[in-house]
Amino acid sequence: MLKEERLDYILKKLKTDQKVLHAELSTDLQVSEDTVRRDLESLAQSGLLIKVRGGAIPHSPNPLNFKERIHLHHDDKMNMARKALSLLQDGQTIILDGGTSTLSLVKLFPPQLKLTVVTNSVPVVMQLIEHPGVEVIFTGGRIYKESQVSGGLDTIQMFRRVRADIGFIGVCSLHPVLGVTGMDLEEAEVKSTIVEASSRIVALATGDKMGTAEPYKVCGITDIDVIVTDDPEHASLAPYRELGLQVL
Repeated sequence: MLKEERLDYILKKLKTDQKVLHAELSTDLQVSEDTVRRDLESLAQSGLLIKVRGGAIPHSPNPLNFKERIHLHHDDKMNMARKALSLLQDGQTIILDGGTSTLSLVKLFPPQLKLTVVTNSVPVVMQLIEHPGVEVIFTGGRIYKESQVSGGLDTIQMFRRVRADIGFIGVCSLHPVLGVTGMDLEEAEVKSTIVEASSRIVALATGDKMGTAEPYKVCGITDIDVIVTDDPEHASLAPYRELGLQVL
């Protein structure tokens, strides 16, 4: 079998099974595991998968641009937002990161809700600027126009000054072994700081993010307390429940 044929087979199997293993590919393709490793390395360098111990898993399907993401899975995100809203109580201090899922959440805030919201998201600030019961604290720092968030050292230091009851993070990739990961190093560092600053962490993630990984670590899977998703009964969520996470 030609290399191009092997690579095509690997990508098709990855799409179907959500993972590929060295030993299985070696048997299926009738080549050595060293050849399989080289093939996976080639695909990883092309940005088509993430290598892990013993094989590979998919990248997250998320586009990077905020304007692209805001229309993606809109109905699913609003369904998730309604569930996340049930976790809020008057008097809480919460952190909201810059994901489109957190923006969906604040769009549902009732006018009588009384909270303090700390955020690095420009759209979240604009959504809440006229809310009568929400105090808004913007972290400041450099604004990244594509993602419409602030980032860098100023943002991280501001989050470190907060002790939040709940931190809500939009998740790019979620894996039961590799934890929460992201595509951008600075964004991953900001999310890590939110995790450290919050007594409870709620991850907002549509089903296509489950079992995927990206290069930059945000936190371990057990640092998450609650996963809010669009299809909580999907079989892919069983490993997270087994680890003690609440799934809504």
